Amino acid sequence: MTTTEIPARPRLPEWLRIKLPTADTFGRTRSLLSELKLHTVCESAKCPNHWECWSKGTATFMIAGDRCTRACGFCAVSTAKPLALETDEPMRVAEATRRMQLKHVVITAVARDDLKDGGAGHFRQTIEAVRSLNPGIVIEVLVPDFNESDAAIETVLAAAPHVFNHNLETVRRLTPEVRHRATYDRSLSVLAKVKARLGHSIHTKSGLMLGLGETEPELFQAMRDLRTSACDILTLGQYLQPTLKHLPVVEFVPPGRFAAYKTFAESLGFAHVASGPMVRSSYHADEFALPSVH
Repeated sequence: MTTTEIPARPRLPEWLRIKLPTADTFGRTRSLLSELKLHTVCESAKCPNHWECWSKGTATFMIAGDRCTRACGFCAVSTAKPLALETDEPMRVAEATRRMQLKHVVITAVARDDLKDGGAGHFRQTIEAVRSLNPGIVIEVLVPDFNESDAAIETVLAAAPHVFNHNLETVRRLTPEVRHRATYDRSLSVLAKVKARLGHSIHTKSGLMLGLGETEPELFQAMRDLRTSACDILTLGQYLQPTLKHLPVVEFVPPGRFAAYKTFAESLGFAHVASGPMVRSSYHADEFALPSVH
């Protein structure tokens, strides 16, 4: 291979090949999101499940724009100077949630290190707007680390989401390469602070990507570290390289090992574990039945 040739991506194994749905719901979901000018992590992060989710009339809303201030090695979201927050975006997310008749909504955001509160206030406004138009809905947030700001974390918690999700993403050794400007211990601390603040009145959640070169002992230790931080819900999924500019896949983990990892995680005391090649942070998020909704 010459120096100018770009290495090809490895061929996907059978268990990762997706049959695209043809339901009319996909087009309706896309039209609604376009009409309301909303971003989704489904599109921006090139999620392989977005065909399935949109065809079922669900989506994960991504607020605070589609330009991230970080450049993580695994993530397809654009890194650029962000635009100003849109003050009507919270109500547009609320309206989309209402029209889609969602019972469980997931709201995430790009990292906004350019803002003093990291975008926490925008999260709060969005949660409050969604609840105002959708009484009784389960609200899950997937947040950045806010640079571990207590004030920012408290701002989000003040809006009373039911599930507080912050992804650890990978094992300790690989964190510097995988997650730009994030740290392993900071993420664990964010989750621990949320649980220490609200205890059983909120569910904490985190996710790990497999296939980046982690060893099994490192993976098991990451799970233990999450439980030590009182994390309730765990997702385990296969990392897929979104573009050739991103980190390569080191291994395609077979479904049988995902099943074994689920068993191990459950033995640690997680309340719910979703583990499989196509699992992502918000994929089938509503399958975890909350004991109560406030």
